[in-house]
Amino acid sequence: MSVAIGCDNAGFDMKEAIISLLMKKNIPFDDFGVSSKNTEDPVPYPAIGSGVAHDVASGNHEFGILICGTGIGMSMAANKLRGARAALVTNLYSAEMARRHNNANIMCLGGRVTSIEDALKFCEVFLSTGFDSGRHADRVSMIDTFI
Repeated sequence: MSVAIGCDNAGFDMKEAIISLLMKKNIPFDDFGVSSKNTEDPVPYPAIGSGVAHDVASGNHEFGILICGTGIGMSMAANKLRGARAALVTNLYSAEMARRHNNANIMCLGGRVTSIEDALKFCEVFLSTGFDSGRHADRVSMIDTFI
């Protein structure tokens, strides 16, 4: 397993905490930025979101984690790419179901609306949950044909 991770300025602190978790668990990752939370030099979230989505969709990393203020913008940007299935995760149940039923390969989080403590729990669930396949595989296949 490997992870592509990225954020805009609003998600910097959360991204750094998640990187610490990945390092602790010896999970390989690539950091797509940003490198600071300096809001005087803002980085547009679509650039980061599409970079991570492209990386995951092309198979360079199995999973992606994206963080912006609410997670909404990142999920919208990431879902523009075929093969990227980004889910906005706001609780443990959605972290689990995003993987089990939707085979999400990118988790989006809101740095301004989710605590870092909760985000770390969501990461653990998202990265350790498998896809149930079965009836869900046909539905995921339908989603993949829409783009």
